[in-house]
Amino acid sequence: MSNYNFEEKDSFIVLGIGTELQSDYTDYAGINKEKADFWSAVKQDGRLDTLKALATNDYMFAVNEAVNNKMMHYAGVMTEASLPEATRVIQFPKGEYLVVKGEGETADELSNKLTGVAFGQVLPVEKNYAYVGGPNATVEMGQKDGVVFGEMWIPVVRK
Repeated sequence: MSNYNFEEKDSFIVLGIGTELQSDYTDYAGINKEKADFWSAVKQDGRLDTLKALATNDYMFAVNEAVNNKMMHYAGVMTEASLPEATRVIQFPKGEYLVVKGEGETADELSNKLTGVAFGQVLPVEKNYAYVGGPNATVEMGQKDGVVFGEMWIPVVRK
């Protein structure tokens, strides 16, 4: 299992460009394909570079959030700026977060691996904390020796 811990974070804002995921929430292959297609599109059409230019740090966020009973997925950055093509300003609450650290050969692999560990291994057996909704994010923090590294941040509450 990847290493993980629980830590306190201040509230923060991520500016995101998003898409609604149409696949059933149990259709992991469908969801992953939709996410990969979305990332490919925002890279190709320049929206991702526009977003990155506004960032206050080098972190790239892949955010999942339920909004009005829709599963949304966003490419995002921490920033105080706004952008006409941005879909949403995503508010992450102050509080405790499950933080899962890992690496992958690509950003997609990193995200899939961290999501699997967080929701498939850690949260199902965790006795003291629970995820009760709200935005969660894979945070791509950089590359080293050809490997993408980062963390998944999931807001949790004590049981």
